[in-house]
Amino acid sequence: MDKSKTLNIGSLFNSYLKERKSNIIMSFVFVLIFILIFKLYHVDVKIALYPAIICMVLWTIFAVFKFYMYCRKHYYRIELSNHIEITLKNLPESESLLEADYQNMLDVLMTYNRLQLSENNQKYSDMSEYITLWAHQMKTPITAINLLLNEFDHDDKYKIKEQLFEIERYVDTVLQFMRLDTMNSDLLLKEYSLMKIVKQGIKYYSKVFINKGISLKLDEFNTTVVTDEKWLFFVIKQILSNALKYTDEGSISIYVVPDKTLVIEDTGIGISEEDIHRIFERGFTGYNGRLDKKATGIGLYLSKQILEKLNHNIKIYSQLGIGTRVEINLTTSLPRK
Repeated sequence: MDKSKTLNIGSLFNSYLKERKSNIIMSFVFVLIFILIFKLYHVDVKIALYPAIICMVLWTIFAVFKFYMYCRKHYYRIELSNHIEITLKNLPESESLLEADYQNMLDVLMTYNRLQLSENNQKYSDMSEYITLWAHQMKTPITAINLLLNEFDHDDKYKIKEQLFEIERYVDTVLQFMRLDTMNSDLLLKEYSLMKIVKQGIKYYSKVFINKGISLKLDEFNTTVVTDEKWLFFVIKQILSNALKYTDEGSISIYVVPDKTLVIEDTGIGISEEDIHRIFERGFTGYNGRLDKKATGIGLYLSKQILEKLNHNIKIYSQLGIGTRVEINLTTSLPRK
């Protein structure tokens, strides 16, 4: 018996006594009755002494055995509860009618929960398929509108294109969010040029850099990483999106430090100290998100989840009014299940 179980013996013994409180009280009552009768009839104590000792020894042995069985059943049930594959077939055989009644109730509840789980899984599957299909179909009219806009010469043409770009980015985020659960089956791990992936992200946001007048400081680096290009590209886009969104002037620096850590650093408004520990929570937008009404609190959550599945790490350091520094360590490569 290990230490944790030994520490629980006291509480187990108390529970054992409480459950048998009425039996123990009745046993003492019977003993008192016998003592009273012996006194009333002036029976010699020696006559009852030896049978009493024998009964006490037998009762002690029986009590110790019953307590041992009580502990054994308790730990067996704990062991069963720690296994996901637990079913009613694994439960100990009921020793009383009440235990059988409880097991029947569990059977009814398990059947009901199984049906509910099946219905919920089906609903989630249908919803997931619909949203994924919707996201794919949305890309077609977005592309078509972009092509149509190229044929028009209007003052608001580029403003409309900017809004279409935002719509496309949000649709892409939704699509990746729906694919997150099945990400492991969609991985293609091999060596990639990190500079190539970073430049794809920069090209994606090139117009935003120009329109906002944000300068880019890109250090050339010849770093190869074992990763999935598509998923890492999505993460880099999310980080660049945040950097551009919360940087009104100044620059964004991108470089690599030893141990294959990609750094994306901006001179934006920064993140408050009370928000920095929660930025990877799903749906959390913090103070910056309240300023930007379009913030969803999904981008960094997705980035964290994706990098964990790729077995990469991400850390964010920030100071209000100074800027934010994002570090993505890419030394590891084996994806997590």
